[in-house]
Amino acid sequence: MGLGALLMLAFVSGASQAQTLPQYAADTHLGVGSCAGSTCHGAVTPWRNSTVLQNEYVTWQTKDPHSKAYATLLNAQSKRIAANLGLPNAHEAKICLDCHANNVAPNLRSKTFQISDGVGCESCHGGSVRWLGVHISGAASHAQNVAAGMYPTEEPVARAKLCLSCHMGTKDKFVTHRIMGAGHPRMAFELDTFTVTQPAHFRIDDDYRARKKVADPVQTWAIGQAVMVQMGLEALADPNRNSQGLFPELVHFDCHSCHHPMSNLRWEPRASTGLGPGLVRLNDANMIMLRLIAAQLDTALGERLLEHSRALHAASQQSLPAMVAAANAMRATVSPLIDRLVQHRFDGAATQKLLRAVLRDAATREYTDYAAAEQATMAVAAILNALKRSGQIDEARFKRYNELLDRAYKAVEHDEMFKPADFIAALDALDQVVQR
Repeated sequence: MGLGALLMLAFVSGASQAQTLPQYAADTHLGVGSCAGSTCHGAVTPWRNSTVLQNEYVTWQTKDPHSKAYATLLNAQSKRIAANLGLPNAHEAKICLDCHANNVAPNLRSKTFQISDGVGCESCHGGSVRWLGVHISGAASHAQNVAAGMYPTEEPVARAKLCLSCHMGTKDKFVTHRIMGAGHPRMAFELDTFTVTQPAHFRIDDDYRARKKVADPVQTWAIGQAVMVQMGLEALADPNRNSQGLFPELVHFDCHSCHHPMSNLRWEPRASTGLGPGLVRLNDANMIMLRLIAAQLDTALGERLLEHSRALHAASQQSLPAMVAAANAMRATVSPLIDRLVQHRFDGAATQKLLRAVLRDAATREYTDYAAAEQATMAVAAILNALKRSGQIDEARFKRYNELLDRAYKAVEHDEMFKPADFIAALDALDQVVQR
């Protein structure tokens, strides 16, 4: 069969699977070794005059924590968590392997596949049995690679769903409060920040832009917030993920409304919740961010999301059916918003307004909960990077802003020592300088 026919076959057979998460698609996984050749992606150093770096495998193996995800299951902390959960061990338990390895079905593992490789190439890019041949031919476009089963990680919505499938959870794998109670670290995520801090195994240049879409940091941040809210609401509405016996599934709630020293008097009223002290509150950090984003597109839409959020908080104190109904109502507003954000481009003025909106919410006491403060800090960083990249602020101003932002990072460095007043003061100081 000629290459053209092969590409067409791959396109036809792969089109329907393009958005299926790699772990659940029907393609066989060949293992990281299939990408690690010295003439493929296993070069020790980047190649000159190459459209790609060629050392992607080495970067992953030596710098990317994902390559150590399986090994983590063998350490003392994981052994303790497994014992607390009543598991024989962590490194063979599906509940652990689903996120700490490329845990595809046994019939989709080739002879060269090794579960011990951790979160490897195909965990993100998809089982390579169909796309590897057309990919290495050099004649296929990126769209044809995707049609052959490669996962489109450059698209923010697809990337958010992929990352959040582990960093938040899906109907198929979900980090519950029980797992947290057994000793698993608190889950935190923000799409743009985690994209930037992950060791890059690609270079965004003219060639990259010719082959793939490139979303700016603000769009990536905004889409990430929207997808996090959508997936969180889906979990709240899922009967298998919204209750634990007599109790609700507490992983949906703000950890620090319960877990903080009694001497750390951090509770303050928040108008957007309508709740008083002593109540376990839903973690609405991403909802706060999404409301600010939506308001830049449409003031009424921002107000509608605020109303949905208040209704959801109120329903969480009433009954499980009421909470599910409120979650579904909010989902109906959030889902079309994601589509709008995919098409929307934040210009310089809109990005400046977003920065002011995030900073201004500190004065309204919206960031008295740790998770909201954490998300606000990462939001400001993403927006400042976008302003710098677009030339809206110069190097000196960018440096000054980040010096002030460092105070906010310091305030959220240790969640159990978080003091809302310190964080709010940090953002207020940055806001005053931004206004000048």
